[in-house]
Amino acid sequence: MNSATVGKLLARGMVAGLVAGLLALIVAYFLGEPPTEAGIAYEAAHSHEEGGAELVSRAAQSTTGLATGVLVYGVALGGIAALAYCFALGRIGGFGPRATAGLLSLGGLIAFYVVPFLKYPANPPAVSDPATISQRTTLYLLMVVLSVLLAVSGVILGKRLAPRLGNWNASVAAGAFFVLAVGLAYAFLPAVNEMPKGFPAAVVWQFRISALAIQATLWAGFGLVFGALAERLLQPRESGARTAAMEPGAAVAPSS
Repeated sequence: MNSATVGKLLARGMVAGLVAGLLALIVAYFLGEPPTEAGIAYEAAHSHEEGGAELVSRAAQSTTGLATGVLVYGVALGGIAALAYCFALGRIGGFGPRATAGLLSLGGLIAFYVVPFLKYPANPPAVSDPATISQRTTLYLLMVVLSVLLAVSGVILGKRLAPRLGNWNASVAAGAFFVLAVGLAYAFLPAVNEMPKGFPAAVVWQFRISALAIQATLWAGFGLVFGALAERLLQPRESGARTAAMEPGAAVAPSS
């Protein structure tokens, strides 16, 4: 793959990330904001400190701030995922552009978010201690790096075992390796539990589900949009023929 194609895929990845970010923004606003507001209300009701002047109003945080953060994150994710796609295409099996984009999105969701999330789940405001934010951030990023490295190692292991064990058995072995390695990481990394007594469990549950839904929407949206854009770039004739066949009145080839 030449540099011009990589550049075009990178641009399409950023566009796909922007579209996926718009979809994730809708989910974040309607699902994520209610439990966030509940957490802020709990914190205000149980705080013994006098609140100072807000540098940024809550209304701005929940609208322009939320939109800026999600969209910038989506564009950045799209660019990084597009570069990973350039490396993965043709190296993880005989999958086409769309299928590769779908597998990359699924793997990205699991490795970048689901695995770290299960060890260090997202929490609403008022749950975590501000004094431990550095420690919690370091642990979470460490879990992300470990998850990604283990996922890549699992793919490499599966590719090397495939000639001897077959694709199915090699995939099962690689999956077992990944699960076992992640389990060991969970066991050795310290847990973080700073939940205050009396905090509504329903709010925590809703916040974590919304956080998972936002990430799932972001990755799924990216995979679908980028897969279509990449296919049109890499296989323009096949993509054009498929589109023409779906148009009303398209000629049907006679059967022999």
